[in-house]
Amino acid sequence: MSDPEIEPSAITYEPIGLIHSPWNEIEGMPIQPAGARGVRGTIEIREKFCEGLSDIEGFSRIILIYFFHRCTGPALTVKPFLDPRPRGVFATRAPKRPNAIGLSIVRLVERDGRSLVVEDVDLLNGTPILDIKPYIPLFDSYPDARLGWFEEVAKNAEGTRSDSRFR
Repeated sequence: MSDPEIEPSAITYEPIGLIHSPWNEIEGMPIQPAGARGVRGTIEIREKFCEGLSDIEGFSRIILIYFFHRCTGPALTVKPFLDPRPRGVFATRAPKRPNAIGLSIVRLVERDGRSLVVEDVDLLNGTPILDIKPYIPLFDSYPDARLGWFEEVAKNAEGTRSDSRFR
């Protein structure tokens, strides 16, 4: 099987907004929303995308898709925060990815015009938001899912903080 013929320059994204959070440095941030319970942030949506916020107030949680804007270059093998052994990047949630795209599920507190107040924020201040989707447990939750190598270490995520390894 040969590599698919996809021209990388044909794929572009335009941020819909950015997040304001208390995390100004990578070092010391929570590594997942579970470690940022109650931490508030505000997402400022660009004016031209505000119409897309219609009806979002009815959801208690939203999925943020964002760009790891302070991450430099990908790595196909990484040493994740929760495990001392090197792992394939696609078996981790590490930010040093071929496409530096992240995902977090946060609690939607309120909408104020083109701003969304959210909690459980594990994003760096100024992170570009690429998309927002509603979290729907019926579609997005799989209690019987296998956790792979995370099975033994996932319980440590709440207290683990970021360091400089993924700059």
